[in-house]
Amino acid sequence: MTVVEATLARIPQPYRDKAIKHRELIKFLMVGGSTWVIDTVVFLVLKATVLADKPVTAKVIAVLVATMVSYVLNREWSFRTRGGRERHHEAALFFVISGIGVAVYSAPLWVSRYVFELQVPVVSLVAQESADFVAGQIVGTLVGMAFRWWAFRRFVWPDQHVRRQPPPPAPAPQD
Repeated sequence: MTVVEATLARIPQPYRDKAIKHRELIKFLMVGGSTWVIDTVVFLVLKATVLADKPVTAKVIAVLVATMVSYVLNREWSFRTRGGRERHHEAALFFVISGIGVAVYSAPLWVSRYVFELQVPVVSLVAQESADFVAGQIVGTLVGMAFRWWAFRRFVWPDQHVRRQPPPPAPAPQD
């Protein structure tokens, strides 16, 4: 039994049917959650060390690292039933969209810091760090993830290249 099948077996009906219907989205969100952790760790480490005065640069680097991991996980797991393009063409589209995604992910942090001026000395260090985290790691991630979900399905792995799979078998009834 695969991890996905084991997870689906634990979901009560009718939610299980919805999860099966939207398994591509669920896998995408799981990859996103994993890469969010990578992004967050890299961002916080860079921001606390070598890029302390350059939070947007730290965010861009963190997103780039997470994006490289994201390509591999999305290609091999989330969108593995899609294909039909040559790998180099698919990768190029992925990274172009992800490049646009870097701007989308970073925009809320930039607005927080440089439009709203949520930075020292205008606000306290605690307020600055809280605003950076909310803008960069929560708002930026949600907006960027929505953009990438739409763009990946539209341009990188479009519907016309889907290799349909039968749904996983239903779990055996429990006594």
